[in-house]
Amino acid sequence: MGYEFFIVIFIFLCLHWCSNAALKSSGGCDFFKGTWVIDETTPYYGKGSCPFIEKQFDCEGNGRTDSLYLEYSWQPSSCDLPRFNGQDFVTRFKGKKILFVGDSLSLNQWESLSCLVHSALPTSRYNLTKSGDFTNLTLPDYGLSITLHRLPFLVDLVNGINGSVLKLDSIEKGNAWKGYDMLIFNTWHWWFHTGAAQVWNYLEYGGKLYKDMDRFAALKIGLTTWSKWVDSNVNPADTEVFYQGVSPTHYDGREWNGGNANCMHQTKPLPGSTFPGGPIQGSALVTEVLSNMGSPVTLLDITELSQLRIDAHPSVYGLNSKGNDCSHWCLAGVPDTWNQILYAILS
Repeated sequence: MGYEFFIVIFIFLCLHWCSNAALKSSGGCDFFKGTWVIDETTPYYGKGSCPFIEKQFDCEGNGRTDSLYLEYSWQPSSCDLPRFNGQDFVTRFKGKKILFVGDSLSLNQWESLSCLVHSALPTSRYNLTKSGDFTNLTLPDYGLSITLHRLPFLVDLVNGINGSVLKLDSIEKGNAWKGYDMLIFNTWHWWFHTGAAQVWNYLEYGGKLYKDMDRFAALKIGLTTWSKWVDSNVNPADTEVFYQGVSPTHYDGREWNGGNANCMHQTKPLPGSTFPGGPIQGSALVTEVLSNMGSPVTLLDITELSQLRIDAHPSVYGLNSKGNDCSHWCLAGVPDTWNQILYAILS
């Protein structure tokens, strides 16, 4: 083989890696490495000003009185993160269709983006409709739609004679994702639910039913099914694809040297830029699947920056005041930063 052959292979591998890693902006700044700092300009919207926040994320509306958690902004180590500009966003994406697909963390991010846009255009007309698993916000003046498809596993969950079956190698509902200009996917938490919180009776793979299997193995199969769907059905020239990284929980204080603590009563982020408990196992799995794709998918690698925010969960100020929600995020809050980074990458 000639020298030229190896040059071609090297260039191909480089382009493939760059398209799938996609962790930095075009300017070369890594938006995902940094620290949380006090910022007098935050938050983007205040109590009662956004009509799209559901009760489970409305910490201020549910009685949370400490406000310091609203005053932090994310500061990348090597650059400045531009503030989200709602007017610029709707102007640049006029006539476009954006779709979030995933679980309640996708709902968290969808509501955040809807609020960010609304806060910049509070008098602009909007239509909010719900149909089945879909919630759609449209801005008629801009022809822009921001839609959520609530689908926790991405792959198909069906009812059969044996009960609910999670089909790891089936993604028929993906037909509903075609025709969008931007897709933002997420799945993670529901794969590890057990007992009463587990919504399926069996897993199906390769035409066989399984009562259970290693959950990371099941997740990898499911994500691989999703990745093949994207490779086969998405034209990169027409549609930008993002994957929302693993959103962390804060139920076990031992992960950040907090002993028996959890997110309850936390009022400040962890200092520094590194989470003491190290990376979440699922993050490496997501990166592995994305690296094997042929289509360019940008990873919103929000895991570690979110791990530092032990203070920003609804806790007892969520859907159930008798519970302690250390999984989701208050709005206004951390998902606004996810969307701020999304905006910066798109700029």
